[in-house]
Amino acid sequence: MHTLTDHELRREPQTLLDETQRGELTMVTVDGQAVMMVVPLDNGVPSTAALLDLAAALYDRELISLGRAARIGGLSYSEMIDELGRRGIATIRMAPGELERELAAFGP
Repeated sequence: MHTLTDHELRREPQTLLDETQRGELTMVTVDGQAVMMVVPLDNGVPSTAALLDLAAALYDRELISLGRAARIGGLSYSEMIDELGRRGIATIRMAPGELERELAAFGP
């Protein structure tokens, strides 16, 4: 997935169209915050690959749950875990310090 800033989009709007026609998912940001995602269509509907890219991107940004990502991507829960792993996206996430607290619970 490619990211365009609002400034880049204003300067070169054709870039967004070109990327979409190549089948690339594109995120548009304003001041670093995602405001729009462009999903390419095949015959009027998002392609399977685009939906999977969308699901992975939304999960990675912690905007949706793993279960919802699996549904969007058209995969089972375990298949989605495998897919996220292939993309280098962690499915077990701990807050800072959480691992240390868990390890301390087991003693020295």
